[in-house]
Amino acid sequence: MESKLFSPLQIRGVTLKNRIVLSPMLQYCADNGHVNDWHLMHYGKFAAGGAGLVFVESTKVDPRGCSTPRDLGLWKDEFVAPLKRITDLIKRNGAVAGIQLGHSGRKARRSVPWEGRVPMANCPGVDHGEEWELIAPSAVAFSERYAVPRAMTHDDIQEAMANWGQAARRAHEAGFDVLELHGAHGYLIHQFLSPVANQRTDEYGGTPEKRMRFAIEVVREVRKFWPDEKPLFLRASAVDEAGWSIEDSVAVARVLKTHGIDVIDCSAGGMSEANASEITPNYGYQVDYARRIKAGADIKTMAVGMIIHADQAEEIIRSDGADLAALGREFLHNPNWPIDAAQKLGIEAPFKGVSRAYGYWLEKRAANKIGIVSSTWQRGINGG
Repeated sequence: MESKLFSPLQIRGVTLKNRIVLSPMLQYCADNGHVNDWHLMHYGKFAAGGAGLVFVESTKVDPRGCSTPRDLGLWKDEFVAPLKRITDLIKRNGAVAGIQLGHSGRKARRSVPWEGRVPMANCPGVDHGEEWELIAPSAVAFSERYAVPRAMTHDDIQEAMANWGQAARRAHEAGFDVLELHGAHGYLIHQFLSPVANQRTDEYGGTPEKRMRFAIEVVREVRKFWPDEKPLFLRASAVDEAGWSIEDSVAVARVLKTHGIDVIDCSAGGMSEANASEITPNYGYQVDYARRIKAGADIKTMAVGMIIHADQAEEIIRSDGADLAALGREFLHNPNWPIDAAQKLGIEAPFKGVSRAYGYWLEKRAANKIGIVSSTWQRGINGG
């Protein structure tokens, strides 16, 4: 039976060689927003390992929107050339280069995870040591541990949308072919959507339609600068712990599809410090969100969240659970996951999609029958 996971997928004018995606994961290794050799090494290895699409982590459109002082940035033109080194490397290894653009809003200005991810009362701004101001739809803190942000004025909202548009222009100039807007995990777009974080009474708050306006206008602004032939994704929290439902996400996806969104990347949670989902994380625990949004909004989706095994990912795609399978920490554990998956799924010429510098030696290894084991993710669930 032919693999669906390893079948190509065309979205607009871009064709992915397979449905395996490196999920955007913050590295917290930037220098005042700039990439460095860590990022070149980090992203290059996933392309060399056989991924169809490699997403660069959440890259901020405004220095005020950085989650930490070590976030990547795309708020000025000088970031473009260093990023182009990364896109060139990804493409030379046969993958498509994607980037996620974000703004953390009221969840900005925190320490990096290994230093506690705690709110920082005082910290020089990421760009040039400026005052680091927190802005959000309303003057409502994320939690009692966080500072109260300043409610955005109408001018602030217009500036934020312009920042997203200009960052999309720079992403195109840097050679990225897929762009994702971060609208999940309690960050700025998600804040505007949520009646908990957005308590405005103007045209950007109140009714669901008004709370959706910011997301729509960001998408419109981005599409002015992002070429028609290039796909545009949105990462969404399909549900959150503050009352956002899967039905709400389906409604937003339907609307945003008409404005130029091609794929919904289906995650969950982030609107409070409580558990991100009522579902205990286990194998593919967020896949049903992708399935329901795909069916309900008639839009392509990307599943993410504890996708671990080859046959698990294959079943997600084959059963129309999603169009793409995104891996995060599992990819960190095994950057050559697609090569391993191709062997376990019995793909003919499993090393064809990787560099000959890898493929030649791996073919010889396979011919010697060394280390080729089959297993199923169901066995993993059963503890076998």
